[in-house]
Amino acid sequence: MGHTRESSWVPSVTLLVGVGNEGISALLLGADGRVRGDADMVFEGQPVHPSGAVRLTKQSLSLALHEVEPEVERIVIAGPAASGSLAAMAPDRQVVVAWLIARPDDAEAVVYGEFFRESGGWKFTGIGKGYASGLAELVTAYGVEVEAEVEKEVEQPAPAPADGPVPLTGVAKAPGQTPSRPLARSPWQALVAPSAPARAAEEVVGPPSPTPSPVPTAYPPVPTAYPPVERPYELVEGWEFGPVFEPFTASGKGGEVVTVDGRVPPGPVLVEAAHEGKNYFGVFPLNKFNKDDDYLFNTTLPHFTGSSVIRAPGDRSLRLRVDSRNRWALRVSPVASARRLTGTLRGYGPEALLFTGGAADLRVHFEGKEDGSGYVGMWCHEVAGRTTLLTHPDLIMNATGALAHTVPIPPGPLLLLFSADGAWTLTVREID
Repeated sequence: MGHTRESSWVPSVTLLVGVGNEGISALLLGADGRVRGDADMVFEGQPVHPSGAVRLTKQSLSLALHEVEPEVERIVIAGPAASGSLAAMAPDRQVVVAWLIARPDDAEAVVYGEFFRESGGWKFTGIGKGYASGLAELVTAYGVEVEAEVEKEVEQPAPAPADGPVPLTGVAKAPGQTPSRPLARSPWQALVAPSAPARAAEEVVGPPSPTPSPVPTAYPPVPTAYPPVERPYELVEGWEFGPVFEPFTASGKGGEVVTVDGRVPPGPVLVEAAHEGKNYFGVFPLNKFNKDDDYLFNTTLPHFTGSSVIRAPGDRSLRLRVDSRNRWALRVSPVASARRLTGTLRGYGPEALLFTGGAADLRVHFEGKEDGSGYVGMWCHEVAGRTTLLTHPDLIMNATGALAHTVPIPPGPLLLLFSADGAWTLTVREID
């Protein structure tokens, strides 16, 4: 296909793709590298592809790669020229793509990257090609014929007709086939319950593919909804540490104190957090004197997502003070609903992980921040026969800067509290 950048495999599932700004769009291309018709461009005025496989939701694109029509060979992600990042998140919250976007000089629109078929699966490659004349020049390169007399690339779209997508006023598509498959289920349903078996990201082994210079710090997409999208969660089979209950969720904007209701019993619980934007975000448990305890989250990571474990008290409600200027969301769930560490996992920021295998070597690949700095650490709680967190867990990793390092871990069950200032990849290799 003539790609000049490193490419990496992505799972053939529903991915949520974000770039941290408005105006993201997608072009679905055939084998000739061109759109087939009007419906093959997904943007603000035409947010759903007729196949249902590509949908625009606010500032993110939902790509159901397992539902893309076989005639579509490539999905190009494009939008206005701006520095930032592109990231794709799988339904289990794994960040499977992290690509830093550097705005090209004198560009008004940019092709951020593309997903393309290879050997029966899908890959992603970052591109970063800019177009000085804006969207009109960009879409022309993919088979869109722009009317010369129109001064603006895209005029304000007309109201959607009841029986079809919104046309692009002032932009004419090249003749070709228009997909006619009926719309699929809603993007939220696709995110919480994929309809086809996923090719698990755990199949990937080894560190992620080399990333073109500069090395990116991964910025995952802003969470899809506030409060978080309700999704069925699966408890790790055989995991007995921590109580089981229905999750509690809260969301807001700016500083606030959250009081968790009575559905959360005393004992170790998982706290997940998401924060929009680039400002500081902190979450502090309040003690019996209504004062801050040690922080649960304390970060300036852009578009932060993370999880940790805390003990819900038995003599009072769990109360959390949120320090923020932007939108945020919290979810309190059983520890048994945290991600299980098997094979290879990718993520961004701090995360609580469950390990139930035998003694193993754990390969840690940490990208670090753009300037090469950043912190990565891991604490190990051996939880067999226990009902509460260890006061002094084992510190099995404590380092700064980008690294690729292997550490030994004991046999499970383990609760691993992993902390990182950016994108990471963990690969488990059990000892024979």
